[in-house]
Amino acid sequence: MPTPAQRLLIIDDDEMFCHVLSRALSRRGFEVSVAHDADQALALAVELKPTMATLDLKLEHSSGLKLLPDLLAAVPQCRVVVLTGYSSIATAVEAIKLGAANYLCKPADADDVLGAFEHQQGDPDTEVADNPPSVNRITWEHIQKVLQEHDGNISATARALGMHRRTLQRKLQKRPVRR
Repeated sequence: MPTPAQRLLIIDDDEMFCHVLSRALSRRGFEVSVAHDADQALALAVELKPTMATLDLKLEHSSGLKLLPDLLAAVPQCRVVVLTGYSSIATAVEAIKLGAANYLCKPADADDVLGAFEHQQGDPDTEVADNPPSVNRITWEHIQKVLQEHDGNISATARALGMHRRTLQRKLQKRPVRR
């Protein structure tokens, strides 16, 4: 059960997800605030000084990876869990390098989020997959890496990958392929 001082900031542009997660965490005793974009998130973080935050990797007009350093600079004691429906190894590594406490793939519920906050140490007993990732998964991860290298710029990423911008946009709209 959280202490009265545990304030949680949910940063996500999906209003329904925010509503559901906010309700579930409020019922567990957290003081929950919600922000739907980077500017609102930073303003709330400075004002409320949350102890924890969930941060969507793909906000409507920006990247959670770009917001993460600013958020931690504004509230250094805040533990941040990055949430995404578009997970990749590249973004997971970058999120942790930038100071995230954990990285969680959507769909995630309140129990998953709380578990991610509680899990502070790495687990050396984590099982290694028997099969390598599929070619489609490797392609997805490569696109995500190149997109990140170009700061989310679709046109520059398409040029770097040697594909048409619309083709890249179609690939990005699909859910990531399974392993």
